[in-house]
Amino acid sequence: MKQVVQNYKSGELTLLDVPAPACRPGGVLVRTAFSLISTGTELMKVSEASMSLLGKARARPDQVAKVMQSVASNGIGATYRKVTNRLDSYTPLGYSLCGVVEEVGPGVDDVAVGDVVACAGNEHALHAELNWVPKHLYSPVPARVAREHAAFGTVGAIAMQGVRRGEPQLGDVALVVGLGLIGQLVVQLLIALGARVIGVDPDPERCALAERLGALASGAPGSDVVDTAVTTATDGHGVDQTYLAAGGSSNEPVELAARLSRDRGTVVDIGKCGLNLPWNAYYEKELDVRFSRSYGPGRYDPSYELDGHDYPIGYVRWTERRNLGCFLDLLATGRIDVAPLITHVRDFTDAEDTYRALNDGELRALAVLFRYQEAEQAPIAKAPVAANEDGAAGATLTAAPAGNGATKGIAVAADVGDKPVIAPAAGHPVGLGFIGAGNYASSMLLPHLVERDDVALRRVVTTSALSAANAQRKFGFTKADTDVDTVLSDDATDAVFIVTRHSSHAALTCQALRAGKAVFVEKPLALSESELDNVLTAIAESGNDRLQVGFNRRFAPLLRKAKARFGRRLGPATVRYLINAGSLEAGSWYARTDLEGTRFAGEGGHFIDTVSWLLDADPTSVYACAGPHGRDPQITLRYPDDSTAVISYTTSGSASFPKETLDLTADGRVLAFDDFVRASVYGRYRSRSPRMPGGRDKGQAAELAAFVDAVATGSPMPVPVTSLVTTTRATLAVEQSLRTGTPVTVGP
Repeated sequence: MKQVVQNYKSGELTLLDVPAPACRPGGVLVRTAFSLISTGTELMKVSEASMSLLGKARARPDQVAKVMQSVASNGIGATYRKVTNRLDSYTPLGYSLCGVVEEVGPGVDDVAVGDVVACAGNEHALHAELNWVPKHLYSPVPARVAREHAAFGTVGAIAMQGVRRGEPQLGDVALVVGLGLIGQLVVQLLIALGARVIGVDPDPERCALAERLGALASGAPGSDVVDTAVTTATDGHGVDQTYLAAGGSSNEPVELAARLSRDRGTVVDIGKCGLNLPWNAYYEKELDVRFSRSYGPGRYDPSYELDGHDYPIGYVRWTERRNLGCFLDLLATGRIDVAPLITHVRDFTDAEDTYRALNDGELRALAVLFRYQEAEQAPIAKAPVAANEDGAAGATLTAAPAGNGATKGIAVAADVGDKPVIAPAAGHPVGLGFIGAGNYASSMLLPHLVERDDVALRRVVTTSALSAANAQRKFGFTKADTDVDTVLSDDATDAVFIVTRHSSHAALTCQALRAGKAVFVEKPLALSESELDNVLTAIAESGNDRLQVGFNRRFAPLLRKAKARFGRRLGPATVRYLINAGSLEAGSWYARTDLEGTRFAGEGGHFIDTVSWLLDADPTSVYACAGPHGRDPQITLRYPDDSTAVISYTTSGSASFPKETLDLTADGRVLAFDDFVRASVYGRYRSRSPRMPGGRDKGQAAELAAFVDAVATGSPMPVPVTSLVTTTRATLAVEQSLRTGTPVTVGP
C-alpha cells in the first residue's frame, strides 16, 4: 500500500510503498476515503525536516539535552548510532481521516465491516491507504455527514477540547487569536455554545471567513477593529476567555490576551505560540492560564488509547473519543459547517506535489483534503496468526525428541511436524528474520549484522508498516511485513530475532521454537513462571533448544579481558554491582508494569547473568529488599561455592554518575569495573586497562558473532539453556522475595 512519509534527516517527503498493517485485537482496519492535512502541525514538521542539523538542534533544544545525557551514559558511539537511526528514518504524517471499516479485530463489537468511521491519532490515522485504528480512536460517522467532512473529526476534537478548557457560558465574549483551521473551528464551537466571538488574525481573508461563520468582528492584532469590538461587546470590561490558536514564536498573542482580558479572565493555549507571559499584566488581572492537551482526556494514555480501558463517564464526561463523536454529531445537525474551510481537494497520488506547493507557499490553503480510491475494494491485509494459550501458532505441533540442533552440513536435527530444526548448508549464509525493528534493534543489533558476509537478512516483521519499511530500506531485508507467520513459515530463514516489548517475548519464542527456528530473544525471556514453563514445554515438545537470550555483557571485550587478568579463583568471591539506572521518561512503556513487568523484571537478567558468568556458576538462592513501592531493590545472590553478590538497582541517582560499576573480591585480589570504560585488577601488582577508545562496547557485536556461528555450524549455543533458565528464575524470584521478605531457592 501507499503512505506519505518524510525523512527527518534529509527532508525528503515521498509516497512510499509499505506493507499493509495487520488487523490486531482491540481495533479495526480502515481503508481511507479522505484524510486531512493539518496545515499548521504538519507543515511545521515538514519545515523542521528541511533545516540543517544545527537548525534542527535549535528548533528542538529538549532533544539536544537528551542526546547529551545519552552520551554521558552510553558513550558517543552508541549515542551516534541511536540518533542517526532516528533521524535517518521515514516518519509518518497525518492524524485525521475518514474511511470504511475493512476488517474488525477481536474485542471490537461497536462497528462492522463496511461502516464509515472518523479516525484520530498521529500513529493510527495517517495519510495511508490502510490504517489500523484502536477502538478509542475512531467513531462511527452519522449517515448525514459527508465523508470529506468527517475527515475533520480529529481537528474538530482538538478545537472542542480547547473550548471545554475555557468553560464558556451563555453570553460570554471570547477572543480567538489565530484564525487558521483550528481557530475557525473554535469560532464555530463557541457560537454554537451561545458565546459572542471576536477573531484576531493578520490575514484579512481569514478574518472575513470568521465573520461569515458568525464572529462579531475580526481584525489584525492591535487593530482598532478588534479593540472597538471588545470594548463594545464587554462594556469596556474585557473578554471572558482568550483562545490562543496561533503558531510561531511571537509573544504577541499572550500580550494581546493580557491587554484585552477582563479581570480574572481565562487564557487557553491550544496552538504552539510564544508563552513568555508578561508577569505584571497577568498578575494584576489574576488571569487563569490553561493548556489544552490535544483531543481530550485519554490522549497519550496507552491504557486508554491502545488497551481500550475507558474512563467512567461519571468521572470523565468528555474523553477524546466522546469529543470526536460529539463533533461528528454537530456536523450532522448543521451546528458546525466545515465546507467553507475546504480550500483544496487533491488526489492522494499527488501528495508529494501538494506538500511541496504548501511548503513553498505556492498553495495558500486553510484545509486540504486527500481523496483516495473507492473504499469498497477487496481486502489486501491478512490478520495475524492466532496464538494458542501456550503461545504456539495454529494447530498443536507434535512432540519430538530433545536435541541440540543440527551439525554443520546436516539440515535436519529434530522433526517438528513438517518444520524441522535446520542449519544452513555449508557455504550458505545464515538466513535471519527479525520480529521487531525498534530503536534497539536498529542501532545496536542490525548495524553489526548487516556488515557480515555470512548473514542474509531475509524478513522483518513489525506491528507498524512504516517501521518494517524503514528497516528494509536501511538494512536490506529481502521482505518486510506485519504478519509474524511470514517469517516463521519462511524456509530460508534459519534464525529469528525477537526484539519486541517484554510482554510478547515468551509467546513469540514458543512460536519460533516450534517452527524449527534458532531463536535470539532480547531480555527478558519470560515475565512469569508460567511463561517460562511454556518456553520449556516448547523446547521439550519440539526438540529444539536452539535458544539465546540477549545477555550481552558477558561478551563485552573489556570485561572478558579483566576476568582473564584476574585469573583462576580458588576461594569464594564477593561481588558488589551498582546499576545507576536513572528515571524513566514520561510515558515510557517500561513504566507499564501491569503489562510489561517491573523494570527489574525486564532488565535484571542482564546483571544476574553477568555475575554468574564472572563466577562460573548459577545462583542457588535470591533475597531482595527495596524502598517504598519496590523502588531501588537490593538483591543478594548466593552461589554453590558460598560466593555472594549484591546487586543494587537504583533509579534515584545522578545521571552524571556512571551507569554500571562492579567490584569482585576474592583470594586477595579485586576486579574493579567502571561502566565499560575502564577495568582494573588489584593484587600483588595492579593491572589497569586504558580507557576504551570509541566509546563503550557492551558486547553486542561479539554476542551476535557467537550466535551466528552457532547457527551456521550447528555447534552448541553460546550460553546453555540451563543457565538462561536459572537466570530467568532468579530474576523472577526477586519479585517473590520482595513480596514474602524471605530468601527464595532457585533451581535450574
